[in-house]
Order: sequence, then C-alpha cells, then structure tokens
Amino acid sequence: MSIKVHIDRMLVEREMSVTELSEKVGITMANISILKNGKAKAIRFSTLEQICKSLHCQPSDILEYIED
Repeated sequence: MSIKVHIDRMLVEREMSVTELSEKVGITMANISILKNGKAKAIRFSTLEQICKSLHCQPSDILEYIED
C-alpha cells in the first residue's frame, strides 16, 4: 500500500508557491518538500487541516491511497 501526495498539483491549480504555502501553514519549506516527495512517514491532522485551509481543498484532493 502507498499514499500518493498531490500537493504539487494543488499548488499549480491555486497558483501558489511552496514558500507561500509554508508561510500560511506554519511549517518549513523543507517539511513541505518532504510531504510533496512522498518521504513523510506521518502528518499531523492539524497540519493537514492547515494545508487544506490554505489550498481551499479537501484531504482527498491531496492524498490518494494506492493499492499494491
């Protein structure tokens, strides 16, 4: 099983930079990159909530479950 993260797609659709998202969410650009690249082992609900709030989206817009 794997979880695919679509933050890049949402950033393009919202015409927002990684820098702007990191400032709005309150986490470092390095942590945004870890999420974007699928290297994160976990995400706090509060962080996910802030990302969704900043991107005006639902969690399902940025997270996708893929069966092996």
